[in-house]
This record gives sequence, structure tokens and C-alpha cells, in this order.
Amino acid sequence: MKSPDATRDSRSQLVDAAIRMIRSKGYVATRVEDVCEAAGLTKGSFFHHFKSKEDVALAAAERFAAMADSRFAAAPYTSATDPLERLLGYVDFRIAMLRGALPDFTCLLGTMVQETYGTHPAIRAACDKHISAHAASVAQDIAAARSRYAPEARWSADGLALFTQAVLQGAFVLAKARGGRDVAAECLGHLRRYLELLFTGDSP
Repeated sequence: MKSPDATRDSRSQLVDAAIRMIRSKGYVATRVEDVCEAAGLTKGSFFHHFKSKEDVALAAAERFAAMADSRFAAAPYTSATDPLERLLGYVDFRIAMLRGALPDFTCLLGTMVQETYGTHPAIRAACDKHISAHAASVAQDIAAARSRYAPEARWSADGLALFTQAVLQGAFVLAKARGGRDVAAECLGHLRRYLELLFTGDSP
């Protein structure tokens, strides 16, 4: 009989494998067998922990979002006292994250929701939840920067935060279409210049 620690470890291995496989192959192309092979575990172990591929995908979304939260919370830009500096630092940090192969820097949540929004409502809802939560954290710095630098602005902090995520997800799609990071970095550079213009009124 497996110990509780071993059981937790095998579940964690399967979730991590699902993240890797879905980021590289997509949700539809990823099979339960692929996840098991990547984790080095059997299908029996898989179905001990998960009812279906959708079930492990939901756990993967939760894990991916938690890892992202930890990474952003520890990023250098968060220590800046000026909210606009934090916001621009966030974009700079996203640009710096464009490293390695495409699956290493593109978004699991964006990948899954593009494939499943009309067929798997639970996955769509999970992706929306986590993308929206991240946008809400960005919106806090946007709201503080607007209060300091653009108090008369008529746009909303929440709307601008969602716009940043739309640019990011679109940049990832273009990176996949062109097979490299350069187009994504260029798009995020334009996002940074747009944000500077919104808050300073000067064309950078």
C-alpha cells in the first residue's frame, strides 16, 4: 500500500506532466497515455487520482496559476514604490520571460481556453477565473498609477488590465504562428510604450 506522501507525489507528477504535455501539444492532442508516459506512471495510477483528461486539466490550470502567482509575487518590480514603475516593470518582466522553447513561455490557460471554450465549460470557466484573477492583480497597480498620474482618465483600471492580458495572449498566439519569440517581444514592447503614453502623455 502506498504511503500518503507517495500518493500525493504521484498525483503531483501527473499534474506536472499534464502541464508540460498540454503546453507542447495542446489539450485536444494530449492523451491520458501521453500524460502517464511523461509522468512515468501507469493508467491505473492516473485513474486513481483523476476521473478523466478534463479532470487533470482542471488540476493543471490550478497548479499553473499558483506557480505563476508565486513567480510574479517574487519578481523584482514588485518592490518598486511607484505604481507606474511597477506596472512598466511588470511588462518588462513579461518580456524577460520570453525564453526557451515556445511551450516554456506561452500560457497553459490561453492554450486550453482557445481549444475548449465551446466544448468544455468547466475548463473555460477555470481559465477565465485564473486569467481574470491575474488581471485583477495588475489592475491594482493600474488604479494606483491612474490616481497619481492620470486622475481625469475615463478608462477603467479593470479594462486596461484585461487589455494587457489580451495583448499577452495574442502575442503568444503570434509566437506560435511564427515559431519564435521575436514577434511576442515586439508586441509587448508596443504595450509598454502605450502604457507610458497613457500615463505621461508623452510619446516615448
